[in-house]
Amino acid sequence: MEGNVNWTTVYQEFGKVLEKEGLEAGDLEHYALAAYLTGKDKESFRELEHAHQSYLDQGETRKAVRCAFWLGMMFMNAGERARSGGWLAKGERLLNEKRVLGCPEEGLFLVPKGLAALSSGNGTQALKFFSMAEKAGGQFGDADLTVLGRLGHGQALVQQGEIPQGLKLLDETLVILETDKVFPIAIGIVYCAVIETFRKAWDLHRAQEWTLALSRWCQAQAGIVPFRGQCLVRQAEVLRFRGDWKNALEECENACQLLTRPPGEPAAGEAFYLKADLYRLLGNYGASEGCYLEASKWGRPPQPGLALLRLALGNGQAAATSIQNVLTEAKDIKKRAALLPAAVWIFLSIKGLDKAGEFARELSTLSGKFNSPYLHAASRFASGALAFAMEDNHKALDQLQEALKFWKKGPLPYETAQARELKGLVYQKLKDHDNAETELGAAQWIYGQLGAKPDVKRIQKTLKRRNYQNDYGLTLRELQVLQLVTTGKTNKSIGEELCISQRTVDRHVSNIFDKLSVSSRAEAVTYAIRNKIIDE
Repeated sequence: MEGNVNWTTVYQEFGKVLEKEGLEAGDLEHYALAAYLTGKDKESFRELEHAHQSYLDQGETRKAVRCAFWLGMMFMNAGERARSGGWLAKGERLLNEKRVLGCPEEGLFLVPKGLAALSSGNGTQALKFFSMAEKAGGQFGDADLTVLGRLGHGQALVQQGEIPQGLKLLDETLVILETDKVFPIAIGIVYCAVIETFRKAWDLHRAQEWTLALSRWCQAQAGIVPFRGQCLVRQAEVLRFRGDWKNALEECENACQLLTRPPGEPAAGEAFYLKADLYRLLGNYGASEGCYLEASKWGRPPQPGLALLRLALGNGQAAATSIQNVLTEAKDIKKRAALLPAAVWIFLSIKGLDKAGEFARELSTLSGKFNSPYLHAASRFASGALAFAMEDNHKALDQLQEALKFWKKGPLPYETAQARELKGLVYQKLKDHDNAETELGAAQWIYGQLGAKPDVKRIQKTLKRRNYQNDYGLTLRELQVLQLVTTGKTNKSIGEELCISQRTVDRHVSNIFDKLSVSSRAEAVTYAIRNKIIDE
């Protein structure tokens, strides 16, 4: 794996040499890599083609074939399928014509075959190709082949429903990235693909860990352009779940600008979708709708966010129709898992209890298949909301408390607030006014800290005490930092987990000390536990 590299400097230095005296095949290959990683795709393709031809002229068939493979993969990532297929076919043809068989380069061409099978939904065939590639990588000691084969192997298992096994295999690829010499483009491809797979499997903890690893790698590659955009999107997603919506929006904006630079990258769709979700939660509905439509233009389906927006605007029937139609079309369990929580909520909102119950039961089944704590909590929340709608209040409390165990541990403040708000409404039905005010007040405070204006406005209608604050004046972010301090994490580790700088964590810790009138981390932890500011 490459260490710290300034790719802009590498590109400029090779460019100067090329202009004066030309470059040998190996240097042309490195120059092409530097051009690609600094966002100069056309120049990169041209120089890698030159390197390919130069290797052929020297009789270095295997190196020429490897250039052809990477040209095929790079064109594939750029969406140029015809040129990608042409280079991949040329590479395979050269191996056969030159009778260069029984080498790692031969195994590389199993990867695009596996990708094609994966894309068409043929998990069995994909598993065959990727397993062969992974085995060949180990046989020849080729890190690129091993890591790409293992990546595909894990993804194929996930597609076939063997989710825990597939995710475990994907974790193993990180070990290879950190210990072996892997081509930088392969590193970026693997990081982005693994994070996307974990995210679609609703394993938020693993997705966050890999996002932090990708962020560290990108920071070590000064001047890098590809993969930076995807990194920003995933960082924004972590910030959204952690409740730092302001910085999440900034990261989304940066990602949108980076990913829409010509010719643009498909990941722009995910950036616009996340931006739309944040605007919806903040109450900026006009901007939200515009971003959902923009996400759709970039190939990212706008659901379930757009249906939730319709619900927020008061058009519950339109929301229900949209989410029902999308679920009718969605066959993949990962896609259904992403839609079902919203579907339950939408149908409960229009009193469609039968449909809500059907979707809640399916969500419960899927949470078991995925073995995902997040989906398990989402399922419990859905069951609690359904029980409340059916006036089974004690069951509702039980289910909501189960959901809260995970939301608080996450920490996932918005989801926590939703569950506490619903608990408050259940307590109201049970005529338990003290507990109702406590839960609704806590939810209102969290919504206010997040900037969730529509939620604050709604909950104020049910509260007697209008301005709830936690008793110690701590902000939501300070509470999150304090919770992590109790686990023994350093300020640096806390910053990485919350996607904020160590200096910002230092400031939060200082504020915590002042507000709690303590002078050390140990005193802060003791005080917080004794006074039940945080959960043990």
